[in-house]
Amino acid sequence: MTLLNRSRTGRRRLGVGAAAAGLLAALLTAAPAGATPDPGDAPAAPRSVSKSDAAAAREAIERGEIPAPDEVVHSANIEHLANIPKDALPGTNTDIAFQGKYAFAGNYDGFRIFDISRPQEPRTVAQVLCPGGQNDVSVSGDLLFLSTDSSRSDNSCNSTSQPATEKSSWEGMKIFDISDKANPRYVAAVETACGSHTHTLVPERRTVYVYVSSYSPNASFPDCRPPHDGISIIKVPRRAPEKAAVIDFPVLFPGEGPDGGGNPGGPTNPGVSKTTGCHDITVLPSKDLAAGACMGDGILLSIEDPEKPRVIDQVQDNKHFAFWHSATFNQKADKVVYTDELGGGSGATCDAATGPEHGANGIYDIVGKGDKRKLVFRSYFKIPRHQAATENCVAHNGSLIPVKGKDLMVQAWYQGGVSVWDFTDSTRPQEIGYFERGPHTTDKLTTAGSWSAYYYNGYVYSNDIAMGLDVLKINDKRTHPAQRVRLSELNVQTQPDYFD
Repeated sequence: MTLLNRSRTGRRRLGVGAAAAGLLAALLTAAPAGATPDPGDAPAAPRSVSKSDAAAAREAIERGEIPAPDEVVHSANIEHLANIPKDALPGTNTDIAFQGKYAFAGNYDGFRIFDISRPQEPRTVAQVLCPGGQNDVSVSGDLLFLSTDSSRSDNSCNSTSQPATEKSSWEGMKIFDISDKANPRYVAAVETACGSHTHTLVPERRTVYVYVSSYSPNASFPDCRPPHDGISIIKVPRRAPEKAAVIDFPVLFPGEGPDGGGNPGGPTNPGVSKTTGCHDITVLPSKDLAAGACMGDGILLSIEDPEKPRVIDQVQDNKHFAFWHSATFNQKADKVVYTDELGGGSGATCDAATGPEHGANGIYDIVGKGDKRKLVFRSYFKIPRHQAATENCVAHNGSLIPVKGKDLMVQAWYQGGVSVWDFTDSTRPQEIGYFERGPHTTDKLTTAGSWSAYYYNGYVYSNDIAMGLDVLKINDKRTHPAQRVRLSELNVQTQPDYFD
């Protein structure tokens, strides 16, 4: 693992080579492992669009319908406080976690730690070079967790890419000690079947459980063959993280479907993903609940026993949802927002032709009690601002804005920007604020925009795939009460009870 340290408050770009600070202690010895490719959320290479689409983008800019390339625009109630460009880690920026005065930002090349005690001037504390897409990140106490869902030569931070068909390949979960934020220390690695595309923490006093989501098995992958119909559960002793290990692989979709996957009742419509695992799981520990976004299915789970999650209800939307991507509970746990990542994050889906029900959020009420609870569809929400054909735009990662009696959320939409919206009435959601940039280019479809946009202790932090970390402030009476809510730690996929 290479630790790259540099404090910065300005916006001057510095070369990657100048940032190397040397190699830390020797890493764990690689063990034999299986592998899987990185099919979802993967950064696609820029590709040309048709001449007519490029011309339409330029004309829309000239008419003032969309902003110019990389031009920042926002609603009157959003203030753009800071942007910190990429530095030593040039890869795709991904997810964010928070602890105290620190933000931890994932990147396909590793992760970066910011001091956000002054949100207007975030300061880099450390940059860790540890390639392995997509490097989703979570923190709990002195531990940081990093997902690897790309075929690597070994489990070290010096690994290289290699074919998924190689038996020696490794992918899974990496664990770091972050007791010294300026000097993270790599302490453990746990291989998981089909890697770790995302992960979710279920923290307890002495133990952290990690739910590992992965999918898309292939008969040619030595340790990632179908059916792949569940999640890996890792148990991590806080005082001995080096003893972390997979303790179970609970099957969430029993039976073997016609496609060799896990869900016998899986979607069969063209364009709808088969369910062979989960993309993301969000837990609400205070209510012993979890919601899973599992490719072709949305599920509701009981996590009363965190080692044995149980599916309570399961829904599909074969007409409008192509890929169930992520989930967010409201505070009362009587609603779930599921997102549809139409196009895998690399397609332009916020245009008039796609329509308001594709690549959108689906809002579900939770009705009933106990194991009889059901997910009942209420409505869709999609940002009302159309994007050019050169702008990948789709519902992505977001979080609640904690206001009692209201269901408010901030959410990333890739090049659709950051949206603040209200789903208090689950049948009539509406946007109340936004922030976005113009198309990254007008002649190519380039993966860019906000990957994750989260509310934390009075501010919104957005990790832009291409442009770096943005800090926003919402100046709106509807969200003002949230400024009084303070957390010591936030992993959005481990939802807190804000008002307990």
